[in-house]
Amino acid sequence: SGVAWNESHHCRLLAGLVPDQFQMCRRNLEVMHSIVQAAHQTKSVCQKTFADMRWNCSSIQRAPSFGPDLLKGTRESAFVYALAAATVTHSIAQACTSGELPLCSCGSIPSEVPGPDFRWGGCGDNLRYGLQLGAAFADSPLKSIKLGTQALKAVNLHNNAAGRQVLSDSLDTKCKCHGVSGSCSVKTCWKGLPNLDEIASDLKSKYLAAIKVTHRLIGARKQLISKEMDIRPVRETDLVYLINSPDYCMPNLHLGSLGTQDRPCNKTSTGSDSCNLMCCGRGYNTYSEEVVERCHCKYHWCCYVVCKKCRRKVERYVCK
Repeated sequence: SGVAWNESHHCRLLAGLVPDQFQMCRRNLEVMHSIVQAAHQTKSVCQKTFADMRWNCSSIQRAPSFGPDLLKGTRESAFVYALAAATVTHSIAQACTSGELPLCSCGSIPSEVPGPDFRWGGCGDNLRYGLQLGAAFADSPLKSIKLGTQALKAVNLHNNAAGRQVLSDSLDTKCKCHGVSGSCSVKTCWKGLPNLDEIASDLKSKYLAAIKVTHRLIGARKQLISKEMDIRPVRETDLVYLINSPDYCMPNLHLGSLGTQDRPCNKTSTGSDSCNLMCCGRGYNTYSEEVVERCHCKYHWCCYVVCKKCRRKVERYVCK
C-alpha cells in the first residue's frame, strides 16, 4: 500500500495477478492504487459484515491463497466474489470523482429531467468508468482456461456481475441545499454511490437467499439453472452457488471450516451471534473482567471537557 505506482515494474510486486491483469496494471498504473485499496476494503468489510456469523470471513486474510470455503463454489465464495467485484468498481468510480485519476472525471449529467425544486450539478460518481475497468480487472482471472471447471467459472462470473449490478442499482440522487440561512431555495443534485457497508448488507441478504445451481446445456449454450425446479429463474442480481457449505461448527481443513471454538458470543441474543447458535450447542465459558471508562464528563467554557475514570466489571462469553 506504500507503493507509488509510477513505474511499470511495480506491477511485479502484486502476488496472484494473471497475465491480463498484469498487462492492465502496466497500461493503467494510475488506477492501481484504487484497486489495491479495494482489496483492503473487501477484506475489512467482509469481516465486519459477517462478524456475527459462524463463517466470519476470516479466511479472506489469506488472499490470494484461498481455502476450500472460497474455492469450490460455495455461498461464501459467491458473497466474496460479488463484494470484491462491487468494491473495485466503487473504488475506481469514486477515485474519478475525487480527481485522483487523470483519464476520468465526474460522472455524466443524468439524462432525466430535474424536478422543479432542484438542478443537476456537483460531481457525480463515475460509475461507467468504474464498471469498465473494474469488470476488466475482476473478470480476467475467471476467463483463464486453467481455473477450475466451466461450471465454477460460470458461477464466479455470474456473482461478479451480480455484485456490479447491485452496486449499479444503488446509484442514487444526492443533493446539497443552497439559500439564505439554510432556506434550501435551490438544491444542487448529483448521482452518487452509497458507502460499501450498505452494498455489503444488500449482498448479505442475497447470500442468505442464494440459489443452488447446475450448469446445463439449454438450447445451443450452457446456462446456470436452479437445482430446485420449483424456484424461479436465476436473476442477474441473485447470488448462486454449486455446493452446500459445512455448518462451520468444527475445524475441518478439507472443507475450509475453522470452527467456532474461542469465538465470542452474545448470551442475550436470539440471532446468529447467540451463544446457542455460535457455539453449536457445545456451551460457553464465562469470563469477568474489569474495564476502565471515561465517565461523569463535564464541559468547561471554553473549550474543553474533563472526565473522571470509572471502573466496572463486565462478563464475556466465549464458545467452548
